[in-house]
Amino acid sequence: MSEIKCPECGKFFKIDESAYTNILKQVHDKEFEISVERKLKDLDEKKNLSFEIEKNKLENEYKEKFQTLERLNLEKIQKLEEEKTNRKQLDEKKNLSFEIEKNKLENEYKEKFQTQERLNFKRTQELEKEKETRDQVIDRLKNMQSQLSTKMVGESLEQHCEIEFNKIRATAFPQAYFEKDNDASSGSKGDYIFREYDEENEIVSIMFDMKNETDTTSSKKKNEDFLKQLDKNRNEKECEYAVLVSQLESDNDLFNTGIVDMSHKYPQMYVVRPSFFVPIISLLRNASMKSLEVRRELSLMREQNIDVANFENELDDFKKAFGRNYNLAQKKFSTAIDQIDKSIRSLEKTKEELLNSENQFRLANNKAQEVSIKKLTKKSPTMARKFKEAK
Repeated sequence: MSEIKCPECGKFFKIDESAYTNILKQVHDKEFEISVERKLKDLDEKKNLSFEIEKNKLENEYKEKFQTLERLNLEKIQKLEEEKTNRKQLDEKKNLSFEIEKNKLENEYKEKFQTQERLNFKRTQELEKEKETRDQVIDRLKNMQSQLSTKMVGESLEQHCEIEFNKIRATAFPQAYFEKDNDASSGSKGDYIFREYDEENEIVSIMFDMKNETDTTSSKKKNEDFLKQLDKNRNEKECEYAVLVSQLESDNDLFNTGIVDMSHKYPQMYVVRPSFFVPIISLLRNASMKSLEVRRELSLMREQNIDVANFENELDDFKKAFGRNYNLAQKKFSTAIDQIDKSIRSLEKTKEELLNSENQFRLANNKAQEVSIKKLTKKSPTMARKFKEAK
């Protein structure tokens, strides 16, 4: 017999072994069932908590990756848009700069050309005035010729011309050379050579030959008889002009009118009377100076035209090079755009896969919520028997 104490009244009861064993079994079965239910509940709670933690972790990881990809994609798109805008602005700036420089050079060339035209017009007017002045001087000298007395009494024509020149040398021709031609190495020589220089170039050179009625060499008594030899002397001494100062043919109206141009027979040749000796030097010197200025300006214009031609050639080369670089840049830009489009398609595909993954997580969660002991043991007789025995 065994004694047990009542937990309510405190009294002791005697019961046999069979009844005691039956009471213990009831207590044990009840506690075991409570324990199993508690453990299953804890297991479900831990499983749900672990599943939620893992789910949240995966969702956060995928969201973070997706946000990172979207941010990178957005940054790439913004960067490419900025590069595209900058490239467009750069192209517009280059085109604007090119047009400005082109217009500037064109305006400079037009301005120089107009200035040159004005100078040419002014020079033409000056030459016309000089011609008028020269004609007036010639007419005045013609009128004076009949009144002039010859100063060659007791002196030769050469001495007369030399004295007349030396009177004005210091004021009118300070840098001029006027001396006897003493070089007969070629077999003949002229009477005098006149040369004048500036800082860099020879302005004018004249070979002179003087013929007087009293000269023993002038037996032919005609000016034309001496022109051929004078032309030869001019060429041998490398003079630009040849002038015969002559008193021959004193009754010939052609030579008495003043300065006679003989260039139709011999180039750059004139015949003058002694009274026109100094004027012919002044006229030829002034004409040569104007000619020298014109040659210099023509040379400058020729160089400017060459510069313009070089500029146009360089401009064409620049256009061609710019076009090649632009085409290459456009191809690279198109390639970059294609790469961006491919990246966008890849990101969209990744996004779609992430959205599908989220849907799979949702389905898995729904299935996890439906888990129960009954369903878990439905196809497992052994576990069903164990749970049944535990109860």
